[in-house]
Amino acid sequence: MLEPLKGTTLAFDFGEARIGVAQGDGELGITHPLATVSGEGNDVKFEAIAKLIKEWQPVQLVVGLPVHADGAEHELTRLSRKFGRRLNGRFGLPVFWVDERMSSLYAESLLAEAQVFGRKQKQVLDQVAAQAILQGFFDGGAAEFFDGKQEK
Repeated sequence: MLEPLKGTTLAFDFGEARIGVAQGDGELGITHPLATVSGEGNDVKFEAIAKLIKEWQPVQLVVGLPVHADGAEHELTRLSRKFGRRLNGRFGLPVFWVDERMSSLYAESLLAEAQVFGRKQKQVLDQVAAQAILQGFFDGGAAEFFDGKQEK
């Protein structure tokens, strides 16, 4: 497993409609939900992500890697990797991928514990899923790493 760098990290729960974003500090291992990015087209989404990167100045990025329960990959796995490579290409930051199999269930249980349901839950679910992905990265490292120097 690959270990996080010291400094601010932004994590992404990629979805075709919405992208949850969380922020954390690798040295402290503390994570926070940050934002949900949505909009028509990739340009709008990447513009919002660029603002977050400018504001938080991360040293690395983490993207959740969705797979089936048995670990088999599917179309969203491919799209998440493509998203991570685009992040690296646009912002020049290393990207780590983390298995996100349990992140949505974890997020739902955290929000239920906090008595956040219905429409309110939907608004923050992706952010809290990104937080779970980032916490998984801080706790256990990453399965994959991309810094743009590898063959694409």
